[in-house]
Amino acid sequence: MSIYDADEEQQVEAIKDWWRANGKAVVIGIVVGIGGIIGWRYYQDTLTSAQEAASHGYTAAVSNLEAKGIDAAESAQKFIDSNDKTSYAVLTSLQLAKVQIDADKLDDALNQLKWAQAHTDDETLTPIIAYRTARVLAAKGDFDNAIKAVSDVKSEAWKARNQELMGDIYLLKGDKNAAAKAYTQAQQDGSTDQALQIKLDDLAK
Repeated sequence: MSIYDADEEQQVEAIKDWWRANGKAVVIGIVVGIGGIIGWRYYQDTLTSAQEAASHGYTAAVSNLEAKGIDAAESAQKFIDSNDKTSYAVLTSLQLAKVQIDADKLDDALNQLKWAQAHTDDETLTPIIAYRTARVLAAKGDFDNAIKAVSDVKSEAWKARNQELMGDIYLLKGDKNAAAKAYTQAQQDGSTDQALQIKLDDLAK
């Protein structure tokens, strides 16, 4: 037997010994690995299906609200309740609140906006929710809480718009000096809205 043959035989025996000692663990590892891959893919497929279903449901709910208005409130609420862990529910809640405002159901709209605010931390949505909440509160005559709702928003992109809204709320409250100050601040924060200048001019008369 050559040295090569002897080495090869020793290697074969070594492999056999290793397999006897570790083969079962290897098989289990392979099975678990394959099972994990299959399980992950199943999870991903399930998640994708759920997201697609929520997306379709959202489109249907919003279309229904746009077509039927307040008469579609119940079906929209059902969608929100069934998908309350998704952003689609928050978006539907905002749309439902708008419909409720149009129908002069301000308390219902305020509840929707509060729910939406509690169920999202999206930096794009939170200023919108706060802005709409402030407008509803102002419409209800709750001026102090309306101003607080606007003041709590820290988004730089909304500074000018929120200052103008604060001016509107102060004006409704009867505080013209505070309204003028807020309108001026809105201009300083970058607002170029011509309507804002008209408001200031009217206060100066």
